[in-house]
Amino acid sequence: MAFIDIQFGWQGILILILILILFTISLLHFYWAFGGKWGIEKSVPSKEDGTLLFVPTPFQSALVGFGFILMIVFIFSKIIHSIYSSISELENPAAFLPSWMYDYGFWVIGGIFIIRAIGDFNYVGFFKKVKNTNFGKLDSNFFSPLCLVIGVIFFWMAYTIQT
Repeated sequence: MAFIDIQFGWQGILILILILILFTISLLHFYWAFGGKWGIEKSVPSKEDGTLLFVPTPFQSALVGFGFILMIVFIFSKIIHSIYSSISELENPAAFLPSWMYDYGFWVIGGIFIIRAIGDFNYVGFFKKVKNTNFGKLDSNFFSPLCLVIGVIFFWMAYTIQT
């Protein structure tokens, strides 16, 4: 199975949806980095009394936003790399990264999202203890399931690369 169906079948649509989700999340983090306030209180874990566990700085928000952009670049890089796969890596103009980085990179990124979905067993993830906060409710209903889906899609992409 090719990494992406050139005729843009269901695999291509799934990858496009993933890219749109990652891009939307990155835009939200950049919004917070530039001083936006909407949604940030519900997006940070808090104690049962409502005290936020941490307050992200603009730099931290921008760093997370750039991380999501790098994931998108990694996906596009693999798509371009697979289009030119018939050319040797030394002659390939699209060989941004060696093949082994794609072989492991998608597994690592997927693993990060799966670990985030499982959580820290206290404030974040499916198995958290503190569930009745604004963040806890959103995490149970939206954030953790979304991380699980993103992780599974990255695992699927990693699997299709190696088969």
